[in-house]
Amino acid sequence: MSAHTVPNPLPHSKGGRTHEPFWWSLFSAGGVVAAFVMPVLIFLTGLAGAFGWGAAQEAFTYDHIANLISNPLIKIFLFVCVSLPLFHCAHRIRHSLVDVGLGGIKTPLAVVSYLSAAVLTVFCAFVLLRI
Repeated sequence: MSAHTVPNPLPHSKGGRTHEPFWWSLFSAGGVVAAFVMPVLIFLTGLAGAFGWGAAQEAFTYDHIANLISNPLIKIFLFVCVSLPLFHCAHRIRHSLVDVGLGGIKTPLAVVSYLSAAVLTVFCAFVLLRI
């Protein structure tokens, strides 16, 4: 190696661009939502509402929920809470299947997993826009 040659920091890389950073960012964002936001939502809707703690009893009437969901910011919040964990799940399933020996079909696994997350995300957007 000459003095002016810089070694490839990723020897397994073929030198081309990859889309992996984009999918890893969706994986990371979905993991954050699933780890920090979803437990709070589960507590508020599953425990506080069910046991009538605090003002939660009045918060779970049909009229209140209908007014809440009609707010565009709440729709965006719900969209994020559904779509990002979908991509987290798709990425995790894809890499788990590669780890158990299906590495020979990496591309079809990626297409199926990410396409299913994208289709479910579009469906989520459609449902939230119709509410």
